[in-house]
Amino acid sequence: MGSNPLVGVIYHWIGGFASATNFIPFRGIKRWSWEIYWLIQGVAAWIVAPILLSSIFVPDTIHILLITPRPVMEHAILWGMLWGIGGITFGLSIRYLGLALGYAIALGFSTVVGTLMPPILSGQLVEIVSERSGQVVLAGIGLCLLAIVVNGLAGRRKEKEVTAADKIEGGDRDYSFGRGMAVAVFAGIMSSFFAVGLDAGKPIGALARESLLQHGRLELWQNLPVLIVVLWGGFATNLIWSVILIVKNHSAREFLGQPGLNPMRSVRRSDVTLESFDPGNPDTFRIAPCTLLTNYLLAAAAGVIWYFQFFFYSMGQTKMGKFDFSSWTLHMASIILFATLWGIVLKEWRGTSARTKVLVALGIVLLVSSTIVVGLGNYLKSTQ
Repeated sequence: MGSNPLVGVIYHWIGGFASATNFIPFRGIKRWSWEIYWLIQGVAAWIVAPILLSSIFVPDTIHILLITPRPVMEHAILWGMLWGIGGITFGLSIRYLGLALGYAIALGFSTVVGTLMPPILSGQLVEIVSERSGQVVLAGIGLCLLAIVVNGLAGRRKEKEVTAADKIEGGDRDYSFGRGMAVAVFAGIMSSFFAVGLDAGKPIGALARESLLQHGRLELWQNLPVLIVVLWGGFATNLIWSVILIVKNHSAREFLGQPGLNPMRSVRRSDVTLESFDPGNPDTFRIAPCTLLTNYLLAAAAGVIWYFQFFFYSMGQTKMGKFDFSSWTLHMASIILFATLWGIVLKEWRGTSARTKVLVALGIVLLVSSTIVVGLGNYLKSTQ
């Protein structure tokens, strides 16, 4: 098996769709605080799914992790922990900016830092710039940056044009462009360290590749064990923060049915009035068992869907050849694209002017163009 940028782009698009979709199940969670369902989705996304799927496709996963040099493990976990901080604040960017714009701004900054950091740290950036194929890839990254600016302008216009009623209807009760931009920029920069963590874990992928070839299996799965280690770091950061919030907000009982708050405001207000309020009904104060079970399933589903973004990312990265660092651009651009489309489906741009909608459409076109250009640059390199 060799590099195949076209197949790699397709894998990255599938992963991007999974990432943009993982927040959708959160919209159905009722009467749970953020830290509760965030922790549950984290267990599914960062512990259970990575180990389970890697063990299925890479039979020697546990052995590979045991023989990995300690410095490699430590560096991958450290970058994963830094990425975890970005993951925590990423949820806030969605809260303040909405699904479409929150993804666009946060992941836009993650695109730039996460794409350029690995070649800068490895000293390969000069070589990349000197090659025509590398210049094409960097041009694609530039298009992605332009798309970020366009989406930012659309978001700024949205803040001025959309009424409070339309924001509530679209699930954006806490929309705040200034606060959201500050959080999104920070979240994007910190989230980019996931790409650095994957780069630090390449020796783990090399061990996995040897094992897969020995067992006559596809080397396509070689990066799955790398994901396990990086995600350990991310889980550690999120676990600490979730526990702090649980202790602070006294929300531990929500695991057993005590109702809580939903800071992301992802669930619409109900039509329950004082006339239908029954103080003698225990379900008035506690979450009904079926609703509680649904909350667990939705949170876990969000986590599994989230993991599939990197399941396909790891496959796509193996197909991108020497310029595999550009995988991060393809991945982020596809996430922003599908998140923007979800924002349209969920009517987050309701009440905006035709000019604002044109900016949204232009942002989508630029994002699609950036993935095509990056893929072309990788193709040119593979033909040399």
